[in-house]
Amino acid sequence: MKRNVLPFVIIAVVGVFSAIIVFYVGVNQREDIQQAEENGEQTEENGDEDNEGETDDPEAIFESNCASCHGDDLSGGMGPDLTEVGSRDSEDEIHDTIMNGKGEMPAGLVEEDEADALAEWLADME
Repeated sequence: MKRNVLPFVIIAVVGVFSAIIVFYVGVNQREDIQQAEENGEQTEENGDEDNEGETDDPEAIFESNCASCHGDDLSGGMGPDLTEVGSRDSEDEIHDTIMNGKGEMPAGLVEEDEADALAEWLADME
């Protein structure tokens, strides 16, 4: 019984070329990642004010950290409705919930300064 080896040869050649391509793409990405990390460390050392602006915008913080559970409009979803959270909880209680979690909400989703901004913003929701 004679086997046709051509399909196996084609698969092997395609596999080798794919591995080579993935290797070169990975090397380029590695260099980009290292360069980005070096730039990120430099901006932190220099006290770049662009990073500070992000932590002061509670709506942006909410959008990137909370909206997936509480909804884009704060109306709830997997997490509770926050549209009137300011009438139920004080700013300190909201801050405590953000930092320590509550129920199924995990603790530590945001940094302390972001939690301050979020708590102040959410406390105004009445």
